[in-house]
This record gives sequence, C-alpha cells and structure tokens, in this order.
Amino acid sequence: MLQRPPRVAAIHDLSGFGRCSLAVILPTLSAMKVQVCPIVTAVLSTHTGGLGEVVFRDLTADLRPTLAHYQRLGIEFECVYSGFLGSLEQIDHCLEYYAAYPDALAVVDPVMGDHGKPYRTYTPEMCRRMGELAAVADLITPNLTEACILLGIPYRNEPLRQTEAKSILARLSELGPRYVALTGVELADGAIANLGYDRDRGDYWRVDCVYVPASYPGTGDIFASVLVGALLSGDSLPMAIERATRFLEIAIRTTFSYGSDTRYGVMLESCLGWLMTAQTFDRYRLL
Repeated sequence: MLQRPPRVAAIHDLSGFGRCSLAVILPTLSAMKVQVCPIVTAVLSTHTGGLGEVVFRDLTADLRPTLAHYQRLGIEFECVYSGFLGSLEQIDHCLEYYAAYPDALAVVDPVMGDHGKPYRTYTPEMCRRMGELAAVADLITPNLTEACILLGIPYRNEPLRQTEAKSILARLSELGPRYVALTGVELADGAIANLGYDRDRGDYWRVDCVYVPASYPGTGDIFASVLVGALLSGDSLPMAIERATRFLEIAIRTTFSYGSDTRYGVMLESCLGWLMTAQTFDRYRLL
C-alpha cells in the first residue's frame, strides 16, 4: 500500500487563460487526492481557440533532461498521462517517458481534432505517429474524430448504431490499449454518451450525458483527468467513466447557467468540491 498519494506525470502544455490542459488537470486531480507532476511541453498566454495572438514558448528541449533528473532521483509514478502534443519530437519524448515507467498506468489522450477534422497543427505524419502512443497505452480517451484518425477510417457526421460503436471500440483496443473511453458519441437511439470498452473482460459500456447547447475548451482534459483519478483510486472502468461524465455535466451546466463566454472554459472553481464527496454510481450500463 502506498504511504503517499498516487503520483501522475502529466505531459501537457500550460495555457495561462482559458481553463484547459494543465490549468484544469492540476486542480482536478489534486481534488481527487492525486499528486500531479507537470511535464510542461509549452507555455501559452491563452489557449488557441479564438483569443487573439498567443504568446508561446516551446519547452520541448526540457523534456528529456527532466526525465533524466527524475530517474536520478528515483522518483516513481503510478501513471504517465499525455495530452496535446506539438511536434514529432514531443511524441518521441512521450514514448521515452512511457518506456521509463513500464509499471505505471499509461494514459494517452490523443488530442488531434474535432468535428471531423484534425487540428491545423497536426500533420498526417503526427496523426500516424499518435498510433505509436496508443500502442503503448493502457487507456486512450479519443473523441469520435480522433478515433477515426487513429483507425484511418472516414468520419461520418451521423449517429452510430450499437454495432458500429462496438466495432470502433474493439478496433481501437486492437491498437494496443486494454481500456478505451470514447467521448461525446451520438447514438442512433438519440442519446449522447461516453462509451467504454474493457478488452480483458470483453465488456462494452455506455454512460448517457445531459446535452447542453454549448462547447467549452478543456472539457476533454477534465474528463480524462477525472478518469485517471478514479482509476487510481480503485474505480472500475464504467464507474470511472460515470464519475467523469457526472462531474463534467455539473461543470458545464453551472457555466452555461451563468452565460459565461465559452472561450473561457468551464467554471471549474465552483464545482471542484463535488469531486471530494463520496458518490455512488448506478447509471452506467452495458452497450
């Protein structure tokens, strides 16, 4: 049994304004009694979603020396968790971190695109090499756009039938990870759901979401962070997906009720207390 909180090496950028990446990962996991050690890939004044010209500093050159320092100190991690990456070199460094901690839970949030299109910074080669990260992961957390990119299949902007959703989950797991969490999927029965697959058990899961007509940056980072914290605390995959789903519902609906500028992200500060309360879950079900 650990005599300290679980420890996560979080390989992400830091945006000073806009509530995304490390700015939400740090408080979210800390509220779940998990120590976050930020491995900062870049520092930005704001996120890049419509807030003007961004001040940007690339910290790629610091990633390898940081890993070497931690290894000299004998620092252990229970999880290594990567998100948005800015270059092929950063992908190489992430692979080095995963290899350096083979017993840690390897979590890859393959942040590459949304709404059927890759982000402008993601070249075809970067998209292809994200598959190398998926291959060494225990858990990946793509949205449907990212799932299609990883699988090399066309994105279709239409609801998924149950058989289609299961096929995508299974094929993603064949890339390497035992666990897959597929976020924000519109299903043919009219529901919006977060889906999960546990390859070892052969179980497919769904957790339906309450729809809100607004989109906020950083929600994928929050979802993956709660998922990580829940798994490290002993939750099963469906319990962890429901915990992440319910928390995001609270954060999004709280923010939407105030009419806050969507570019500013969700009002995380008003909602973190929920993560510190004991909750029971019974709304997940088999897909």
